Parts: sequence; C-alpha cells; structure tokens
Amino acid sequence: MQIDFDPYAQLGIASSASSDDVKAAYRRAARRLHPDANKIHPGAGLQFQDITAAYELLMDAGKRQQYDSQAGSLRAAEDHFFTFRVTTSKRTLMPLAEPQVMYLLAEVFPDVRAVNHSEKRESRVNLTLVLDRSNSMNGVRLEKVKAAAHQIIDKLNQDDILSVVIFNDRAEVIIDAAPVKDKAALKARISMMSAFGSTEMYQGLVNGIEQNRKYLAPKLVNHIIVVTDGYTYGDHERSVNLAKSIAHEGITISTMGLGQEWNDVFLDELATATGGHTTYINSPNTVVRFLNDQVRSLANVFAERMMLCIAPDPDIRLESAFKLAPSPQPLSIEQALIPVGGLQFNRNISVLFQLEIPANPAIGFRSLARLTATGDILNNKNQKYSAINDMSIEVTDAYTADTPPTAILDALGKLTLYRMQERAHEAIENGDIKEATRRLEKLATRLFELGEGSLAQQAQSEAQQVAYTNALSQKGRKTLKYTTRFLLSTPDVQADAE
Repeated sequence: MQIDFDPYAQLGIASSASSDDVKAAYRRAARRLHPDANKIHPGAGLQFQDITAAYELLMDAGKRQQYDSQAGSLRAAEDHFFTFRVTTSKRTLMPLAEPQVMYLLAEVFPDVRAVNHSEKRESRVNLTLVLDRSNSMNGVRLEKVKAAAHQIIDKLNQDDILSVVIFNDRAEVIIDAAPVKDKAALKARISMMSAFGSTEMYQGLVNGIEQNRKYLAPKLVNHIIVVTDGYTYGDHERSVNLAKSIAHEGITISTMGLGQEWNDVFLDELATATGGHTTYINSPNTVVRFLNDQVRSLANVFAERMMLCIAPDPDIRLESAFKLAPSPQPLSIEQALIPVGGLQFNRNISVLFQLEIPANPAIGFRSLARLTATGDILNNKNQKYSAINDMSIEVTDAYTADTPPTAILDALGKLTLYRMQERAHEAIENGDIKEATRRLEKLATRLFELGEGSLAQQAQSEAQQVAYTNALSQKGRKTLKYTTRFLLSTPDVQADAE
C-alpha cells in the first residue's frame, strides 16, 4: 500500500485513536469543510478530499493495520522536512457588533539540519529561457540579454538542462532541451539572435512549456524565465490561462520586464499563476545581474513546488493573500492551491493572509481556518511532504491588552508603502485625481521619513505628474510599484496602516 500522507495528522488525532474518535474527528471536519457547508472557499473542498481519504483508510481495519505497520518505514530517519508555522494577529477576540479583521502569518522553514550541512547543496535545474526578440529589443537590450544568457550557460553544469525559445510575432526554438554539454555551441546559437517584428508572447510560452516538459521531473527545479520589453498583443488572456493550466505540473514561470513599455499587471498574473515572480529591470546594464541572480537562486532550492492551501470556516471571509518572502508580491486566492515557488536553503517562505471575522461571534473557543503546506523535498527518497496547521481562537468579553506579535506588526508595516501606491493607482483608474495626488504625496512623506530619498522624490514627482496630466508616467508607475515591493524584503520598514 502506497500512502503519501499521514491519515492521523489529516484528522488531527493520535495514532491510538479509537474508531469512535475517528468518526468524531471526521464529523467535526465535515461541519467546517464539506462542500455543502463551505461553498465559498475553494481550499475547503480540496482539504476535505484528503480528510475523507484519511477517514476511509482508518475505518478499514485491514488498511489501518497495514498502514500502521508500514508507517515507520515510509520516511527514513535521515529524511529532511520543513516546518510550517502560523501566527495570528490576535490571541483573543471581543464579541463586537461589527466584523473584525484578523491576519494570519504563514511561514515555511527549511530543515535546520539541511541548512547547516557542510556538503554542496546545488539542485539540478531544468531551465527554459523565453526571450523577446521583437524590434524594440534591438540594440543594447538584446546584447545584454545575450551576455546574460552566455553567463548562465557558463555557470550551468552538465547535469542541468537548458532550452531557449525566442519570440516576436512568431516563436522559434534555438536550443532544444538537453543537458548542457557543448557550451561554446550553445553560446554561438544565442549570439545569432536578431531583433525584428512585433510582440506576441503566447506562442513563445507554448514552445517554452513544451521544451521544459521534455525533462520535467520531480528531482529537478523546472523553471521558465520570460524576458520581454513590450506589451503582448491580442493573446494576454490565452497566455495567463496557459500559465494557470500548468501550475499543477510543477513548472514555475518567472517574468522580467525590461524598460518601461511592458504590462506589469499581465506579467504579474503570468508569474503568480505558477508561484513565480516578476522583476522590473529599469536598465539594460542590470539585465546580466538580475538573470544570474535568478538562476543562482534556482540552484539553492531545498523544496520545490511549494503550495499553500487555506480553508477558513464557512462564516469567515478570506480577503487577500500577500507573499512577503522571498520575492514579495500579491497572490491569487481564487484557486484551492496557492503556488508559492521554491523553498530555498537560506530563506523562508512567508505569506500574510487577511481574514474578516463576522460580527457577534459566540463566546468561547472557535476555529478559524485550516492551512496546509505541501512540497517536494528534493534530496529525500520520498519527496512529497506536507504539514498542517488548524487555527482557533478564544472569543471573550473580558478585555485584555492584546498587542499583535512583532512579526505581524512588521509585516503590516512593510505592506503599507506598497498599498499606498496601489491605492493611488486605483484612484487614478476611478478618475479621482485629487485622492491619487494626496496618496502619492503621503507616500513621498513616509519615504522621506524612512530615508528613502530617491524614491520619495520619485513619488513627489509622480504626484505632480498626476495633478497635471491625470496619469502616472510609465517609469514612475513601475518604479513605485516594484521598489516598494522590494522594500518588503528589508527589515526596518515600519508604517501605520491606513
């Protein structure tokens, strides 16, 4: 019997639990997570499938006995694991007459034994580069991309897989997926790239995915990097849907926007769908560094294909999710599984969830949400690993001074600057120029207070730009958006939430 989950952990019971205990645990879960009871949260239905599988196994005496006899050998003692920790913004709730906001900080940490291990820990990479070679890339931009690709080839080893696709209004595979052997020949093919035509990304993505699939394997870090400097025409929706359709395969797409003339919303959607991230490259001279940093991080992965799943109780509303580390960016909450990329040896994954608790909660302890983290630990024989946190809280009318944990306060403080510029952009979209200007001026003030003088001047300049033209500049929009995101990675950004 091949079982890759712990049925006792799924039901939150001890291995000595009786059949009555198993039934009681299943009924409790059903009241919260059954699709008929919890229709608004996609994660609930998915988690209930796992709970049902655990219940059916444990209620079958023969299967349970077989599982118990094998459980000790399913995971070797030397196998690694990751730690999944969830922190609530409040320890208790008051029974208020209006809805309340609560935050959950979900953090995934690599096994400390692996982090401290002295042996070399490089992961094998299955890398596909999808490179824009439309007419706007002509000149220094394309030359810098070529130089970056040459350096990447030099740093890959013969066990790594590389493929390269180039696109304009058509796509061409110039390096078929294969182990990196003849580096000089590979670099020669890159050097022959020329720029012409318009920008249509969909066919480039289709070819890139086909190449990556050729060596797609659980022991590899399967990654596509898209580099573009322009808008894609007529295939935005198809491209995003394609990315969403491959998320379950374990292929991650990261995107790099070069210059100012590219669609930041589109590239964010494309990357977020698979657990990747978007990088803003404001100068061709920084292309080489950014691409090399990206590939270096791929070789430092402890666990790949990390997914979070959150199932709030039926009466609780999930409002948003934001990945704080690594590579901060908003996450989609529309799907049951939320891809968050790879877990590196030297960096944890950190996600902040915002919940709305209904008015007038009943006095006593109540459940909030059940969260799971799953991923493939690359060095383990049995790679798949999962961890569960089932969060609850006490509702009491006895007032207690309840200061949110420092980690939550820090996370909220870091988000404030990013939200300021996003709300300014939303105000412009809604035609409220006065409000947009006010928000940008407030952002400039906060940035000056934090010592971010150059970025503060950019915010002030954009406030004036909006006041006179009713729009942000392309450069200003991207600089404020992606630099305030970058500040989320620094430890000392604090601000009052609006």
